[in-house]
Amino acid sequence: MAQPSPDDPVVRCRNVTRSYTRGQQRSRWLNRTHRSEQPTVTALEDVSLEVSPGEILGIKGPSGSGKSTLLHLLGALDTPTSGTISITGQSISDLSQNQRARLRLDSIGIVFQRFHLLSALPAVSNVALPLVERGVSKSKRRNRASEALHRVGLGERQSHTPGELSGGEQQRVAIARALVTSPDVLIADEPTGELDTATGDRILTLFEDAADDDTAIVIASHDDPTLAIADRVVNLRDGNRIDA
Repeated sequence: MAQPSPDDPVVRCRNVTRSYTRGQQRSRWLNRTHRSEQPTVTALEDVSLEVSPGEILGIKGPSGSGKSTLLHLLGALDTPTSGTISITGQSISDLSQNQRARLRLDSIGIVFQRFHLLSALPAVSNVALPLVERGVSKSKRRNRASEALHRVGLGERQSHTPGELSGGEQQRVAIARALVTSPDVLIADEPTGELDTATGDRILTLFEDAADDDTAIVIASHDDPTLAIADRVVNLRDGNRIDA
């Protein structure tokens, strides 16, 4: 496979639709379960966009607009029903689940509203988890995880487990974990939602620094000050892109 040029978009989304079939329906007449004939639900319809290295793209829209569906697709956590999504030149629909997991590990940092921290591990170990999977040595990954926690203002909380941290602190641990690998793409869903204004500004500065290092960043938020750091903002409504 040809390697993408440094000038190529890191994320390329072409005419993407994601539909979901409603569950299964049990027949009253047959003692078996069959697939319902109900129409599918379309969460995202014919959306196209690109994100270049070092660009910050904002995603804005009301609840139910398709933001979370789009982020899951751009994070290679799901595949489109139709259309194509490529990340660092790789079409995610052409990859197996294991290959998509490897793509996320190698190229994508993700911060979702549910932080997915391991409750038994201290903050520094949670941040270091992607480095463990990458085979980074114990001393190097601890140093890198510690540095990432200092950058989000949690240098004094490294040994604390998630249960000993506030919601905002847990969110910062999740952000440190997403940034510790210096990903090609950072996907963030409401990254400042649990944070006070000063801490939120600090996190947004980190995102801008990552963009300066050529990370492509996609941020979904209802918060206009958060979206103010974006180079462009895509508006979604009812699964459709509505901006010009």
